[in-house]
Amino acid sequence: MEFNNWFKGNLHTHTTKSDGDAEPQWVANWYKNHGYDFLVLSDHNHRTILEQEIDGLLMVPGEEVSARTEVGQIPIHINGIGISKVVEPIHGDDIVKIIQANVDSIHDAGGIVQINHPNFRWAFDHSHISQVVEADLIEVHNSHPLVNNLGAPGRPGAEDIWDRVLSSGKIIFGTATDDSHNYHDWLPHLSNPGRGWVMVSANDLSIDGIVSALADGHFYSSTGVTISSYFYDDIEIKIEIEEEHDFIYKTVFSGKNGDILAQTSGPYASYRITGHATYVRATIYSSSGGKAWTQPIFV
Repeated sequence: MEFNNWFKGNLHTHTTKSDGDAEPQWVANWYKNHGYDFLVLSDHNHRTILEQEIDGLLMVPGEEVSARTEVGQIPIHINGIGISKVVEPIHGDDIVKIIQANVDSIHDAGGIVQINHPNFRWAFDHSHISQVVEADLIEVHNSHPLVNNLGAPGRPGAEDIWDRVLSSGKIIFGTATDDSHNYHDWLPHLSNPGRGWVMVSANDLSIDGIVSALADGHFYSSTGVTISSYFYDDIEIKIEIEEEHDFIYKTVFSGKNGDILAQTSGPYASYRITGHATYVRATIYSSSGGKAWTQPIFV
């Protein structure tokens, strides 16, 4: 399978309809003017619709379904992407049951599911997500400054959580998102736009095309690395990276439990698949600090 027709989008965005500091139309125009092809406005418990369409920017309906535990108020936030109606959050006293109930509600509304920032307030981890049925996506990078992407001693980071869920036998695809709230001041401690995105290989730029491609894992996620072409079959994975400036690139192929299978340097990377790995995925590092993640290929 070969991917080389990419559409750039953000899956996690807030406006004044919840806790963002800019109007929906302003936010959508920012993304359009910065080269995005599609956008999900995912306000908390609100399905935000633009008053006026923006030429050249596909709006995919969405919502951040924001539930919590009754005791301790542990936040459990899950994006519904491509939903046809508002999804009311379901609260409770058991983390796994809350996640599952809201996952089911999002599917009932015609959407796909993205589990958001599991380390926000250290809410939950792989031990919970691995028990959930039919979650489609998980954030392996969320650009909000308070979500503990890298983990801590005794706490796995978001990428490690993803590997542990994959290693449990669940098929779930990894996303990078902005979780943007702040559009007027640009500072490291603010959640600004343009810091994490997905590149989707879809047949066409339509809601059905984008949502279906996301559900099938036909995309990669990035914080600053561009993949110009990506190919895999039963034998081999091939990746071509778009070179920028004098940046140097390293590609790490990893498998079950995040174990490193191979690594290469330069703009071209390949890996011959063997029967020893449960799955294979690639993480690409740029000397600029940017990264990209391909989706797991199950052997």
